[in-house]
Amino acid sequence: MVFIKGMKHSFAQTLIIRGANDFMIEEIERSLHDSICVVKRVLESNTVVVGGGCIETALSVYLDDFARTLGSKEQLAITEFAEALLIIPKILASNAAKDAIDLLAKLKAYHASSQSTDDPKKREYKNVGLDLMEGKVRNNLTAGVLEPALSKIKSLKFATEAAITILRIDDMIEIAPRQEQAH
Repeated sequence: MVFIKGMKHSFAQTLIIRGANDFMIEEIERSLHDSICVVKRVLESNTVVVGGGCIETALSVYLDDFARTLGSKEQLAITEFAEALLIIPKILASNAAKDAIDLLAKLKAYHASSQSTDDPKKREYKNVGLDLMEGKVRNNLTAGVLEPALSKIKSLKFATEAAITILRIDDMIEIAPRQEQAH
């Protein structure tokens, strides 16, 4: 962990990176760059959202419920998109070597409960996300697991545009079977 303190009245800082070997130094430099980019994104959008798969799960549950109100083939597309959103928390859990199926089921249950109640305590379930250190779910807002809203909005827009582009493809290209050559 890197803590940078006392920069309230400073406009520039120099960071000296030291490590055991070139690989370690490059990893530290990459991590610092990623951290600075996250701070930059937060300052650009001036808002954050709850992380740890919370937004994707909440949106997935909402879209799945909405799809059930439709009686046309759009229902299938919306349901599949809702299911695809769950890839993010699933990959997060898998990469942390946790039980992705169990954690996803818990996430979906909390978010479904949050969206279908007027109970103020259950409404707080909207902030439930993954705790990958402990392998459970928790309120990630109070735990401080946040993401820049701008990054989340852009990733959702790009995913939606990609899905729409694929759905618009209405042609099929067939390759003619090979003709056997006579010897």
